[in-house]
Amino acid sequence: MSGTGTGRTAGGGNAAGAAARLQKLFEGHRLTPTQRRIAHCMVRRAADAPFLSSVELAELAGVSQPSVTRFAVALGFDGYPALRRHLRDVPAAERGPAPGAYNAYQQAVYAEMENLRHLASLLADPKPVEHAGRLLAASCPLPVLGLRAASAQARGFAYFAAKVHPDVRLFDEGGTMLADRVDAARRAGASALLCFALPRHPREVTEALDHARSSGLTVVTVADSAFAPVARHSDLLLPAAVGTGLAFDTACAPMMLGRVLLEAMCDGLPDAQARLEEFDARAAARGLFVD
Repeated sequence: MSGTGTGRTAGGGNAAGAAARLQKLFEGHRLTPTQRRIAHCMVRRAADAPFLSSVELAELAGVSQPSVTRFAVALGFDGYPALRRHLRDVPAAERGPAPGAYNAYQQAVYAEMENLRHLASLLADPKPVEHAGRLLAASCPLPVLGLRAASAQARGFAYFAAKVHPDVRLFDEGGTMLADRVDAARRAGASALLCFALPRHPREVTEALDHARSSGLTVVTVADSAFAPVARHSDLLLPAAVGTGLAFDTACAPMMLGRVLLEAMCDGLPDAQARLEEFDARAAARGLFVD
């Protein structure tokens, strides 16, 4: 059973660590769109990747078998067998608990913990997030896009952002009016758009991002992988892996990255603290909260 089109992965507690290793392996290489598709497929099937034949990987990624071979060569290997041997050569200390050590629910939690650890390692260099925060703070209005699986992340960000940003516009529904709403935000003065993009990636999202960029907006995207389909439609992509050990993907790391972006945006808004205090005063006067 799978609600996202990606089946359960055996040993889900180790899948996040494998995905992080793959991300690190792929980073820094100039990959073609087809190769990025293969990379994204391998990240999504991280636990299985070391055991897939080139034919199986090609079928999963929807590419030709020679494309898989060229992909391995682009990464610096003699061919796909050498890449697969490299992926199988994982130090015992990094393999995590043996299969069966935890039940499926525990494995899903441990996988999310690994996703968060990987996110923490990425944030050791805060410059990309700080740059994104400045872009979002400077955009007024600030459109926030998230469709289908990513709508909850976009809605959560927009809810908190509205407490400190003067004009946040949530785009969580697709359809023919989505481009109109992007155009309206641009005419009103928007300079950037924040997108949350999670699997499975709707075609509408890539089309909306292309339209936003052609309209002059800078696109900042939080996605599940640096090789996600939205990568080439974004100006600045910030990756945060999702968990795939349950029937439906889990998104603790993308949610955390959204909160980190909020913090970075607040640093770029000189009146953010004043706005928060004003909100608290109004909330107390209206008796909004019971605590």
